[in-house]
Amino acid sequence: MRLLTLRTSVGDKTVNKAVRQDGDTLTEIDGFADVGELLRSEGWEATAKAAAGATHPLEGADLDAVVPSPGKIICVGHNYRNHIKEMGREVPEFPTLFAKYAESLIGPNDDLALPQESDAVDWEAELAVVIGKKGRRISEADAGDHIAGYAVLNDVSMRDYQFRTIQWLQGKTWEKSTPFGPALVTKDEFSAGPLMTSAVDGEVQQSTPTGDLVFTPEFLVSYISTIITLNPGDVIATGTPGGVGHAQDPKRYLQEGQLLVTTIEGLGQLKNRVIKEA
Repeated sequence: MRLLTLRTSVGDKTVNKAVRQDGDTLTEIDGFADVGELLRSEGWEATAKAAAGATHPLEGADLDAVVPSPGKIICVGHNYRNHIKEMGREVPEFPTLFAKYAESLIGPNDDLALPQESDAVDWEAELAVVIGKKGRRISEADAGDHIAGYAVLNDVSMRDYQFRTIQWLQGKTWEKSTPFGPALVTKDEFSAGPLMTSAVDGEVQQSTPTGDLVFTPEFLVSYISTIITLNPGDVIATGTPGGVGHAQDPKRYLQEGQLLVTTIEGLGQLKNRVIKEA
């Protein structure tokens, strides 16, 4: 299944709805404002499959981040060997973890605002894992049972702020900086391996199979759940491959008016126009 969060208009208000995608049609899953709320319900998969609510065309749909308000967004740094090499680091023994907050998320087609305070805004295509079942100290063998599915994410990074200190958080969680979606594709329809790309104005910057991860989604679920309970709707951003602008010579960063397109085969595409923050 493909599950999305649709923005709809009710009078003069914008209201979110969890929907199931069937071809070019979106069907409302009654009673759920977004995919995160759906995942937190008992028997969410059967509920989504049986949904027969109002329908909307996919074309022109106004989509929110697929899980707009996850309880946790845990990100993994240095998880593709080609990116580790371009950044001059060693392959890590353990995952490098940091966090984002929900305020950083935007929809798959929303404008990406360049903040007034940073002139080093970089792209980072990532495979996102979305949790569907609560767990603590999950074994790697059982980790797949706790994954609801996968989505596309771009960990847009303000490099000047990121490298002000040895802690990365301040460069990674700027408000409305992280496109996420377009859909949660359930794990029965996707497994890590297909090609992931990012392109700026049609020029491909990153192109690597998602199967080239140092630490797999299952390992990450097991490792992170050893530290903290993972809940339905939580998100793990699994890291970016080589080709980021910061590692190029000369360095390249996003500029006003450019179009950032992030694609994972089988999951979909994010298309975000770069604008100057008001």
